[in-house]
Amino acid sequence: MEPTPVRPNSTEEIALPIEGMTCAACATRIERKLGRTEGVEGASVNYATEEALVRLAPGGADLAALVTAVESAGYSVRTSLAEVYADAGTNVLHTMASARSVRGVLEVNQVSDGGRILLSVRYVRGVTDASSLAMALGRSGGEPEEAEVDLLEREHDVRFRTLRARFIVAAVLSLPVAVLGMSHGRFSFPGSDWLVMALTTPVVFWAGWEFFLLAARAARHRATDMNTLVALGVGTAWATSTATLLFPGFFHTPGTHAEVYFEASAVIVTLVLLGRLLEEKAKGRTGAAIRSLMKLQPPEALLREASGERRVPAGSVAIGAEVIVRPGERIPVDGEIIEGRTSIDESMITGEPMPVDRGPGDRVTAGSLNTNGAIVCVVVRTGRDTLLQQIVELVRRAQGQKPPLQILADRIAAVFVPIVMLIALGSAVLWFFLGPEPQANHALLRFVTVLIIACPCALGLATPTAIVVASGVAARLGILVRDGRAIEVLGSIDRVAFDKTGTLTLGRPVLQQVTAESGVDEGDLLTLAASAESRSEHPIALAIVQGAADRGLTIRTPDEFEAFPGLGVQATVNSQVVRVGNAAFTASELRSDPSGGTLVFVSVDGSAYGALVVRDSVRPESRLSVSTLKSLGISSVMVTGDSLSAARAVADAVGITEVYAGVLPGEKDQQVSLLREAGHRIAFVGDGINDAPALARADVGIAMGSGTDIAMEASDVTLIRPDPLLVADAVRLSRRTTATIRGNLFFAFVYNVILIPLAAGALYPLSPELLVSPVLASAAMALSSVSVVTNSLRLRRFERLKPPNP
Repeated sequence: MEPTPVRPNSTEEIALPIEGMTCAACATRIERKLGRTEGVEGASVNYATEEALVRLAPGGADLAALVTAVESAGYSVRTSLAEVYADAGTNVLHTMASARSVRGVLEVNQVSDGGRILLSVRYVRGVTDASSLAMALGRSGGEPEEAEVDLLEREHDVRFRTLRARFIVAAVLSLPVAVLGMSHGRFSFPGSDWLVMALTTPVVFWAGWEFFLLAARAARHRATDMNTLVALGVGTAWATSTATLLFPGFFHTPGTHAEVYFEASAVIVTLVLLGRLLEEKAKGRTGAAIRSLMKLQPPEALLREASGERRVPAGSVAIGAEVIVRPGERIPVDGEIIEGRTSIDESMITGEPMPVDRGPGDRVTAGSLNTNGAIVCVVVRTGRDTLLQQIVELVRRAQGQKPPLQILADRIAAVFVPIVMLIALGSAVLWFFLGPEPQANHALLRFVTVLIIACPCALGLATPTAIVVASGVAARLGILVRDGRAIEVLGSIDRVAFDKTGTLTLGRPVLQQVTAESGVDEGDLLTLAASAESRSEHPIALAIVQGAADRGLTIRTPDEFEAFPGLGVQATVNSQVVRVGNAAFTASELRSDPSGGTLVFVSVDGSAYGALVVRDSVRPESRLSVSTLKSLGISSVMVTGDSLSAARAVADAVGITEVYAGVLPGEKDQQVSLLREAGHRIAFVGDGINDAPALARADVGIAMGSGTDIAMEASDVTLIRPDPLLVADAVRLSRRTTATIRGNLFFAFVYNVILIPLAAGALYPLSPELLVSPVLASAAMALSSVSVVTNSLRLRRFERLKPPNP
């Protein structure tokens, strides 16, 4: 069955790539600034993916206002620069206006360069792309621009390599500092303290300069974050140690020796950089799902034109153009084959491993692989409108949205840093006045240790890393989750309501029997019914039309046609009013089909004319899905507009005992409401227009990817292929993800609850050995973040249930 395009939520949303975030507090601050911008309904900033998902009100804020809001918070939006020379005779002002009209463009400037005019365009990559810009600038046939996925990987690689270089330098310089500082005088020599200071200073102010820069930026905006804690801790330790070395008499008291803590500053910076390095690598892995999807679509397309063939950027191909796809190439656009026959590997969309034969009139999808024959396709969708790019957009949205657990964590993180600073200051004051000698040294150590050990990285990473990994895994399985809320809620449902036709069944019913009333010819009956149904897209209508065609009957085009959802259709055929539908709609005598087929009644000018029996086949995966859900503690019900006999036959075949048959579209919505009012958390699974109200009403709406666009618009989850077993997989993945998030949050909270008092010296009265040093604190802080990310990455090992053998 041809995949239907997956359309994102109709609410206008913009995804902005953010630069400069280092912790959850950064994300919260950006959210707050964006949320206060006029025209913005809401914003969600994901620290793990470094993106801000902004929901705009109708006629809301423009892109420049959003960029300004981010910059006012102390961060920046990642932008790109495109430069082209204007051709001779080009209307420069018109071209500049055309470029400014492209969504995502921030500014357009012109510069004279040796008598030529250079147009410079700054834009937000991801909101628009280079191909759209090229079309606006009249360069649609130019060389393809660097693919977005390649640019993202290169930027990530540059950040990773820069961070790695800073860590290596810090580690090399910190090693002798740690050996000398922790030897307790065993390796000391005259001038050793000065050597330690010389080695520590570049570690603090070159390798660790970003901590101070970002802390100062946050302070300018009257905010605090993780960098505030690191900068205060490291800076205080270095400054006090340097002052002690330069002015020993001021810090020396009789009977004590003024200590220096350069090793604490150096090792803390090194370990925090190690944590950031591992975090950066992990974040790169969590975004692998989107990059893998984006790589499926080739950057170029081979156009066939009257003048010959030429390669152009895939995003700049116009609808209606003809594209040549050779054997072994991936298809660059969504199109319809007009020449040639081949086999297409569509596993990236359908999950089916076997290639399918395609020829003239068949649709092909961008990203699928042409295996063995050259074809020519006419373009029907291109660029961001292709199914593949819409899948990418849905995955991005799912990763950007925050579930309730993350909202709770962000609220805590927002007030966490100021509380930690107060605890650090309070513990320092207590140690200075009440602690043992040397009191100043103990006070300094406690202040630094509390600041370092309390960095809220683990808290900020606990939820987004799990959501990002789970979204990628779901996309790999063929499950598209619209937002993070659905991932969390899906695991808590206790009942699944299934539509029947096209959901539990194949949705390709076949006409089995024609029974005419006395005095009516069966051929005339079927001809009138098929003619009336010829304007309908309902699976039963298609079965009736196909049945008439198979019998060689002539199908007429109705003069008038009207569909009544849940009841049937009415059409005027040869001046006769023909109704095809249920018994009540056609004023026919109610009968039942003992074989479990669907009875469709026909009336002509108000008189009963006969009945048709249409029978559908149950999907082979349906029974395993229902039994798996039952093993998860979830009961299944069927809610269908079909007859009770037809519904019961399918229900018995798949193992469902609770059936609601003959339900109209509005009643489906009411049935879901009644189940919710009874205390159940409901997921509704459907594929048709008549399912849309129920999909929207349920706690989680799940639409089959083979269904209608309207059903997908109303749903929270879309199954790329029509496989009910994916419903059970989605629930299993949701529960695994929620358990991972809870484990991450528990670890992050317990970590801070236990270690902050230890860092402050709460157990010192029991034993001096229970004091935590700043170096151990920095190691524990880095380990906590790495542990949370590693735990989230375990979700990548999730495997789907194996479908039954056909």
